[in-house]
Amino acid sequence: MWRNPSHPDRPLHAIVQPPGPALFAAIREALSGDGPAVLPLSPGHADDAVRALRPTHVDGVRTDEGEGVPGDVAVVIATSGSTGAPKGVMLSATALRACAAASLRRLEASKGDRWLCCLPVSHVSGLQVLVRALMCESEPIIHPEFDPRRVLDSGADYVSVVPTQVHRLVELGADLSGFTFVMGGAAPRPGLVDEARDLGARVVTTYGMSETCGGCVYDGQPLYNVDLKIGDDGLIRIAGPVLFSGYRFADAPLDGGWFVTSDLGELTGGRLRVLGRADDVINTGGEKIVAASVTAVLSTHPEVADAAVIGVPDPEWGERVTAIVVPADPDTPPTLQQLRAFCRDRLPPHAAPRDLRLVPGLPLLPNGKTDLVRLKTGT
Repeated sequence: MWRNPSHPDRPLHAIVQPPGPALFAAIREALSGDGPAVLPLSPGHADDAVRALRPTHVDGVRTDEGEGVPGDVAVVIATSGSTGAPKGVMLSATALRACAAASLRRLEASKGDRWLCCLPVSHVSGLQVLVRALMCESEPIIHPEFDPRRVLDSGADYVSVVPTQVHRLVELGADLSGFTFVMGGAAPRPGLVDEARDLGARVVTTYGMSETCGGCVYDGQPLYNVDLKIGDDGLIRIAGPVLFSGYRFADAPLDGGWFVTSDLGELTGGRLRVLGRADDVINTGGEKIVAASVTAVLSTHPEVADAAVIGVPDPEWGERVTAIVVPADPDTPPTLQQLRAFCRDRLPPHAAPRDLRLVPGLPLLPNGKTDLVRLKTGT
């Protein structure tokens, strides 16, 4: 056990490998205090994080310029950054357990229940699967990658997933009864939750982030001991024992004990509705549009399989609302005129897209979120 929780003398070991028993053991020891803090990284995505976060060890080998973490930090998560540079989010064992315990309480999970990990443990969603399994006193079922047919044969009671994975399971049309899908990472397309429930699944939608040790709002309602409020700026604020210890080498956006997220939201009767990211607001012709609201409408068009919306610099409008669409049928894709008319019937006129890009698929980050940086830069 490390002596001074505030002093950066606890080693930080970067472990660059897919999920498996060795990584699970390292995380278990980090949470108990019997081992070093862990920075889990996926193979092929580790170099930038190692340079930026400077762990003391990489796969057991000591580094020259590494630096430890405060003694209460058990895990550091390198955020993928859907819209910007990654950060190192420092999570204590206390916060991770608080979030996992609140999750299990809401789900009414029991000792011995089996959890399937088919998400990268380098992201908080995958990490929390292992923490919940520890608290259920059960061995996690670990798949190094997502395979819908292996999920069906896994024997798991609970599966943490992103909407794309649920979509692939629904496409199989198989019996999903017996599964509870804890779904987060992005907003599901319209109708997806109902389709999964029609196949027998229990689906719980979640909202959270690395800074809250993962999902801390289930089906719009905060978990036990989690507090929510909306600031005058419209941003969602979160407080409670699930909060992170801070960023590695950077200041954290805290306001009197509240974590200030980058997401706009509304609270109605204690239920949270996430409107979209504040840095995803498009300013076109002096009007501000939340890109996620346009995306949500486009996703309901019958000829759209998937969609994203970005602002593209424009000398006349400031930014042009640009729809990036995966057609449901590539042979008969929707036209810009069709999509504009569809949006104008459901949104203010200035929210209708002015440009359309047709793509075979949207680029995704390892955590299942749309890679907005790639869409905006065209890389």
